[in-house]
Amino acid sequence: MPEPTPEQQRDNALTELARLRAGLAAGLTPEQSARLQGATEEELTADAEAFAAELGLTGPATPAPRSGGPRGGDVGGARTVAGGAERFRAKHPQRVTP
Repeated sequence: MPEPTPEQQRDNALTELARLRAGLAAGLTPEQSARLQGATEEELTADAEAFAAELGLTGPATPAPRSGGPRGGDVGGARTVAGGAERFRAKHPQRVTP
């Protein structure tokens, strides 16, 4: 089998991207999205919606919550790492254990 041309590689990548976008919008995983059939964005979207309905999915997957919460609230306004550390220590004095 001959090596694909750069144009074919580009077209394949664009088709894969369209599959992923349609699948993710319908709540499918990337693995499920790879199974979508269609030559146009509309066909891929319709296939993704039908596949998601068969699987009982109701919409885009909810992203996983970020861990750690907001960062930097304890050192607001500090312009350097040392300044941030100083503000943090001032706001959170070290506890002495008995």
